[in-house]
Amino acid sequence: MMHRFCKLVETRSLVLLLFLCALVDMVLSVTHYSIPEEMEEGSVVANLASDLGLDVRTLSKRKMRIDVVANKKYLDINKDTGELFILERIDREFLCTSKTTTYCFLKLDATIENPIRMFNIEVEILDINDNAPHFRRGTMHLDISESSTVGERFSLNNAVDPDVGDNSVQNYHLSASQHFNIEIQTGRDGSKFADLILTKVLDREQQAVHHLILTAVDGGVPARTGTASIIVRVLDVNDNAPSFDKDKYLVDVMENSPIGSLLIQLNATDLDEGSNSDVFYSYSLYTSERTQNVFSLNQENGEIRVKEMINYEDLKSYEMEVIASDKGLSPLSGQCKLTIQVIDMNDNHPEISIKSFQSPVKENIAVDTVIAVVSVSDKDSGNNGVVDLHIPQNMPFKLRESPDNYYKLVVSEPLDREKVPEYEIAFTVTDRGSPPLCDNETMTLQLLDVNDNVPHFPQSFYTIRVMENNAPGALLSSLSAFDPDLHENQYLVYFILEKEIANTSMSMLFSINPENGNLYALKTFDYEMEKEFLFHIEARDSGSPPLSSNVTVHIIIVDQNDNAPVIVSPWRAHGSVVEEKIPRSTDKGSLVAKVIALDVDSVHNSRVTYQFLQVTDASLFSLDQYNGEIRTMRMFSYKDSRHQRLVVVAKDNGEPALSATVTIKLSTVETAIKAYSDMTEVPLEYDIFSDLNLYLVIGLGSVSFLLLITILVTIVLKCQKVKPSKAAPPSRNSVISERNSTIADSTLVSNDAYWYSLFLAETRKGKLVVRQPMPKGSRYIVSSIPRSTGVSETSDSAPSTLQYPK
Repeated sequence: MMHRFCKLVETRSLVLLLFLCALVDMVLSVTHYSIPEEMEEGSVVANLASDLGLDVRTLSKRKMRIDVVANKKYLDINKDTGELFILERIDREFLCTSKTTTYCFLKLDATIENPIRMFNIEVEILDINDNAPHFRRGTMHLDISESSTVGERFSLNNAVDPDVGDNSVQNYHLSASQHFNIEIQTGRDGSKFADLILTKVLDREQQAVHHLILTAVDGGVPARTGTASIIVRVLDVNDNAPSFDKDKYLVDVMENSPIGSLLIQLNATDLDEGSNSDVFYSYSLYTSERTQNVFSLNQENGEIRVKEMINYEDLKSYEMEVIASDKGLSPLSGQCKLTIQVIDMNDNHPEISIKSFQSPVKENIAVDTVIAVVSVSDKDSGNNGVVDLHIPQNMPFKLRESPDNYYKLVVSEPLDREKVPEYEIAFTVTDRGSPPLCDNETMTLQLLDVNDNVPHFPQSFYTIRVMENNAPGALLSSLSAFDPDLHENQYLVYFILEKEIANTSMSMLFSINPENGNLYALKTFDYEMEKEFLFHIEARDSGSPPLSSNVTVHIIIVDQNDNAPVIVSPWRAHGSVVEEKIPRSTDKGSLVAKVIALDVDSVHNSRVTYQFLQVTDASLFSLDQYNGEIRTMRMFSYKDSRHQRLVVVAKDNGEPALSATVTIKLSTVETAIKAYSDMTEVPLEYDIFSDLNLYLVIGLGSVSFLLLITILVTIVLKCQKVKPSKAAPPSRNSVISERNSTIADSTLVSNDAYWYSLFLAETRKGKLVVRQPMPKGSRYIVSSIPRSTGVSETSDSAPSTLQYPK
């Protein structure tokens, strides 16, 4: 067993020995190839089988393989052709990282079997310039003081290149610069680097930062480059003083600008930096204290603001000097001058000053007379200080401008105190600013009265109606005139202008109060005697000279119902009863009697109507209410009483109405009664003016006559040329005849005045003659008249002529 073991050991040792011998043989034989890096995959390096003397046909059978020693398998063999080819791209810089040598090898082992053989293969990887130089930092920052001297060096980072030999960094280039250059240095390991050299003095204020480009260039063909930026920041030195934008500033500011308003912001710059460029502002010693009180200066930012109210009228401009200083260790400073011009603002109202003023003045003051002198002013300047003075246009005054803003107020139109007693003259002064300001002053001009107005009555003609039977001293009317003047020019005195009418002075009939114009009657007027008066009243003022005016007064006496009707037919003694006899055979409608009453009042009050007050038999007689005729309504019968009593009342139309009554006793007889022996029936001649027709004619004639007299008197008074004569008293004649009757008796009644009373005659059988009124010397013809009447009788049987005694 031991023997077998020993024999086995010997056998294995022999095999090992043979293997080692072959291995040594292989090691001693090395195949060397040189290839460039970065060859394409599949590229053939060499025919390894041919170089090793191997049969290409046996390579696959003998299982030939390539092993890479301590690296990736970059190469392999083609067993069909025996060619050694690139299996994977080879990067020399990755494969051989050491920069101590320029050589780079890739070792391979080629192994074949049957028999086993090993071949050493060494592939040298040759460097190609496939890498450009590059800097570890793409940007290099350098801080260099602007006080550095020329020639001073500053180290720069060098560039690296993975390539070796000539393909590594060989040179450096610097971009163009006036201040810098480079100097290339070689290190102990042969590497190249550059130093930055200062060739010109730096000025941070001119250029605070310099940008340079450093380029590294290798020795390959073609050469490759790499660049890096160099930023040189120049460190500041306090070598620059602060400087303003301008040496002198001119600023405008509106007066009355709000406090705190920004005027200007000064800007001083310091080309230095840091604390050397920090600037603060201050006033210089040449700036007045007044200016510093008006304006504030911000030390930090240079703002100048309004500190107090600015008034253009106080000071029109301000000057100041401002200093700007930096905060360097050795501070530097600069200064500027600032002129502030105050722009006038329309903040002052124009002023009016009354230099002279004349008031009151007389209303008849002459046109163009100076009333007042006024001056105007405005503290503002320019258009703000140009002023215009105005007064209302609707006044009789105008302004005349004089030099130096003086104005004269003159009268432009005649003045009239009675129309405008005083004037409120408003002076308005306006400047021409924007917006315009104004002021006003009002003066009161009073006018003194001048006696230039005559008294004025409200009417030019007064018609005053006065009721007759007025009380003496009764107030008729107030004829007050008006005088628009004042004081004594206004005090009026009233007069009645003397004028006689019918030898009677107006002052005897009327009286006027000289102070108030009240017109009084001095006597009692009777319409039946006096109908109207026409005269003048004068009103005179107390001015100097006095002025007067007059007015016409027409007094009309108004009739009053103060006269009762007077029954004139049938006539009877006062209080007696009229007795009449009529035939009993009187036919129906026969006239029995006729009652006639007269009223001396005016037409309205004298209108008389008749009616029965009492009657024995109302069916027997009728009474016409207008003419007073009593007629039978039927024939008498044997049953009727022989004696009939009729009471007739005659009533006027006045208010209240007045009346008179007459009682008639009628007796009926069978046959006609013969005439009295001492009387002879003498029939009167036929008169067409019978009954009521006569009265109507007389009334119309009287009215026409009175109207004519009134017109004539008015014309005479107007003309005042003809003195009126005493008017004759009016007359009225009435003749009433009645057939188949004779005069029984008559009574004559007289009344001494302007007018005569009525002659009344009542008849039973015969003629009736009525005279009313009867002027002296009037003559009438009658058939018969009793001697007791007091008139003369010329014949008893013939018509008689009656003449009233003179």
